[in-house]
Order: sequence, then structure tokens, then C-alpha cells
Amino acid sequence: MRITIPEERKLVHEVIMPIRWGDMDAYGHVNNTVYFRYMEQARVDWIHSLGYQVAPEGESVIMINAFCNFFVQLTYPGDLIIKTFVGTIGRTSMDVFHTMTLTSAPDILAADGGTTLVWVDINTSQSVPWPEDILQKVRA
Repeated sequence: MRITIPEERKLVHEVIMPIRWGDMDAYGHVNNTVYFRYMEQARVDWIHSLGYQVAPEGESVIMINAFCNFFVQLTYPGDLIIKTFVGTIGRTSMDVFHTMTLTSAPDILAADGGTTLVWVDINTSQSVPWPEDILQKVRA
């Protein structure tokens, strides 16, 4: 099953990330699970750019689902351009999407994917509304 990223989305972050030798598997290409790690690191970089830590005390963001569509096999060496986009923003959740291209072929989509993030109270494990300052930064 392929999940399509919506056209209506906002670019919020971009990072260049190296493909490491250890990212490859016995088949000689980047293992499928590593694509999720690339997206994870891009999200962490984005959250840090907003002035937040990923796992502070009190309230934080958690991921409640994730998907990835694979289009091109990646191999070492190479550098990825990972773009992070925000889609639908709800009261406590936010859809975040990523595209991955190689710096050597920026017009060819290697993979795309996304996740739904939820803002939670760490002590109660319950979702709570997004802090207004985060919403202002995301919408700016």
C-alpha cells in the first residue's frame, strides 16, 4: 500500500544528511529501516530549531504512526536532502511529512514519508493542546 503525501503542506525545515557506510545491509543498499531513522533525525533537528527538546520533563511530542514510500535504492556514499513539511494541525496532533532526495540528483525523489505527532503531558500520558508558541512558529 502506498500512502500519498498531500499537496497542501508547508515546508518548515531542510537538512542535508550523509548516508553512512553502516546504513547499508547485506544487499548493498540502505536498509529500509534506516529511512525511518533519517526522517526521525530530520524531525528532531526541526523540533530543536523551534527551541524545544524532544524529551523534556512535563510536556513533549510523541509519534503515534509513521509510513515510508521507497522509490530509489540508496547506497553509500551520498548525501540526502531531507525536507520536512507540516500538513494538518489539530488541537493536539500534527501531520508531518518528509521528502528525501540525493544532493547529486535533487529532482529525483528517493523516498517520502510521514508521521502524526501528538503533544502530550509526560506525567499523565494524555494528549494536551499544542503550546501556542509552537503553533505560532509553525504557522509563521
